[in-house]
Amino acid sequence: MRPDTVHDAEEALSGLTVSRETMDRLAAYVALLRRWQSIHNLVAPATLDEVWSRHIADSAQLVALFPAAARWLDLGSGAGLPGLVVAILIQGRPGAWVGLVEANHKKCAFLREAIRATGAPAEVYCARIESVVKQWTKPVDVITARALAPLPALCGFVAPLVAHGAVAVFHKGRNFEAELREASQTWDIDLVQHPSREGDGRIVEVRRLSRREKGTP
Repeated sequence: MRPDTVHDAEEALSGLTVSRETMDRLAAYVALLRRWQSIHNLVAPATLDEVWSRHIADSAQLVALFPAAARWLDLGSGAGLPGLVVAILIQGRPGAWVGLVEANHKKCAFLREAIRATGAPAEVYCARIESVVKQWTKPVDVITARALAPLPALCGFVAPLVAHGAVAVFHKGRNFEAELREASQTWDIDLVQHPSREGDGRIVEVRRLSRREKGTP
């Protein structure tokens, strides 16, 4: 499998106006990801040679979908996908800020080093998602989660923040319809599905979410 090329990097960001400085910051992030991957398993090894097309493009498409959003909260950030990529892309936007929630201390260390290396407007919360959300008081425009959990669990995580006006956005794959059927047994969900740049995946946008009362069809 060939590594990504400069063309792949540019293709990953097609549809976005990206400065040379932003490209350099993304390249610094990718270089750091490659170095840390040799020690810590940050992404699936099979995807590392396609990091721009598989990971950067998949994360960057959220900025194109929500061009006015300034304050983001990324749950289960892992290697910073999509949260850190979003932070790099919105850097310089008035009020730009991304919270990165991650419970794994080694991954938190990587995220902090990546923020330092790129100057991204991001902050790491090294704690469990439930604990962070329970105490959350800051305004948020968009909540993100990628490869984190099935939809029923995600609804439980984000419901308090959606109730206060945030939009929840999830990367989902081919099993989404089954996840939606299961989630709909517990949750009343108002959502929009967007086509994803990643294969047969989709971007699921949740704007309203409430728990169903027992016995409600």
